[in-house]
Amino acid sequence: MSSKAIRGAFSVAALMMVGISAFPWSNQSRPAPGSEPDAKPLLLEKSEGELRTRRIHMDNSASASSQFLLKVSPKNNGSQHLVAGTEEVAPGAALPKHRHLVQDEIVLIHSGKAHAWLGDQERDLHAGGLVFIPANTWVSLKNIGAEPVDLTFVFSAPGFEDTMRCNSVPAGETPTQITAEQQRECAHLGHAENAARPEQTKQ
Repeated sequence: MSSKAIRGAFSVAALMMVGISAFPWSNQSRPAPGSEPDAKPLLLEKSEGELRTRRIHMDNSASASSQFLLKVSPKNNGSQHLVAGTEEVAPGAALPKHRHLVQDEIVLIHSGKAHAWLGDQERDLHAGGLVFIPANTWVSLKNIGAEPVDLTFVFSAPGFEDTMRCNSVPAGETPTQITAEQQRECAHLGHAENAARPEQTKQ
């Protein structure tokens, strides 16, 4: 084969490669327009995450636990679509009645025994149990067993983690007091609403 023919063959091959790279399927590994490429992948152990300590309630209401871990959120890893974390609810303690106005939530129970109130339903749940809480649905949960209820919470959109941070301080800091009015303001930050307790109901 002549050198001219060889050069021609290489030129054809080069043009084919350029043409192939121009097809849309060659760009499948690139993020789609409007997607959020800044979320960081995470591999976390049980104890890893943003550990926070709840503030002291001045209205004599008790929180479900003194601490919780935020693991996935816009501030933790850049997630724009999900928020997730973990918490242990002590025996006899409860998550007070509340609702999320814009986010769905899933609660996964890993240990212990809890009684859940969800809308017009209620029942006992055990290790392996799940609670799906559609937006705008009242929910509360109480540990009715002798061991802590270890749970994971997942929200369908960011927001409520702002309430959780408002109601707490970073682990290692001394918890400050929080009034009932401040609790309502914190709930508003995360698009949530707390049910009024009897002592808060206006006559």
